Formats: sequence, C-alpha cells, structure tokens
Amino acid sequence: MEPSRAEHLVAPVEELARGAAAGDRAALEELLQVIGPEVLRRCGRFLPCREDAEEAAQDVLLQLARKIGTFEGRSRFSTWLHTVVANCCRQKYRELRRRAAEQPAPIDDDHRADPRTTSVIAGSRLDLLDALDRLEREHPRLVEPLVYRDICQLDYAEAAERAGIPLGTFKSRLHEARRHIRPWLAETP
Repeated sequence: MEPSRAEHLVAPVEELARGAAAGDRAALEELLQVIGPEVLRRCGRFLPCREDAEEAAQDVLLQLARKIGTFEGRSRFSTWLHTVVANCCRQKYRELRRRAAEQPAPIDDDHRADPRTTSVIAGSRLDLLDALDRLEREHPRLVEPLVYRDICQLDYAEAAERAGIPLGTFKSRLHEARRHIRPWLAETP
C-alpha cells in the first residue's frame, strides 16, 4: 500500500523541524516556506478577518523562526506548531480588541462592520476567543486542555502529553473547561 500525499509531506516537515531546531538555517527557511499556507489556514480558524489571520500567520512564522531551538522533538512538530498558532492568534485577538477599545466611535458609515453581525461563523469564532480570554482570567489551568483538544483537535493522549499532565487529569480539566465555557457562549448576542 502506497503512502498518501499527506504522509509524504509529514515526514519532510518533521525532518526539517528537527534540522532547524539543531541550527540548520537552510532547513529553517525551507520549513517556513513549506508550512506557510498551513499556518495561514490555521490562523483563519481563529480570526475571521483575512487580514488579521495573515498578520497572525506572520507572527507565528516569526515566533517559529525565533524559538525553533526550543523544539525538542519529544512530540510531533505539528503539535508544537498548533500551540504557537493558538497563542499567536489569541494574542492578535487581544491586541485587536484593545485597539478597538482605544479608538473613538466612527462618525461616518465607512467603518468596517463587526464580523459578528455579518457572519455566523465569524461571530462564533470571536465569541470563542472572548470566552477563552475569560476562562484564562478565571480558570487559567483549564485553557490548555480546551485549546489542545477542541481547537487544535489533538487526540486525547497527545494533548495530555503536550499539556504535561496525566490523561485522566487532562480529561477532567477539559470537562470542567467545557462546563464553564458553554454558558458563556450561549449568553453572547
């Protein structure tokens, strides 16, 4: 049985990541080029506005270039990348919210519409980011399990390993995080 196209891509990405982590600049450059489109796609899951997703993707690639040396290869590179994407997108969203709060209300009708009023999908993503921020303020230990399992869609064992906690503890925290976040999502307009 022949390996799928995706399997052919995974092995080189893992090899490039290990090489880049070991200090190989050519491997890092190739890695950034190969994963760029996937990073943008993942950022688009978090941020509904394409320009915001593109900015976050650039932040992810920059973080990756700066911190690739911290990738130890104990988990798959894609798992490590999911974490960087989630953190950069959440940071970009906080920055956008802060900027929006600092700007005076527009006088004319030429301002950008709130994505919540124009797209159900975009609204639900923004609401999720708001809920994640609230969860992080009120129950910080519950954020990682929710992000790894429900947003990054890692399997339970890999997510627990990435969070550095036993599987049973991970499942318990995930259940608790979902219990807290569900009513917050329901109360949004």
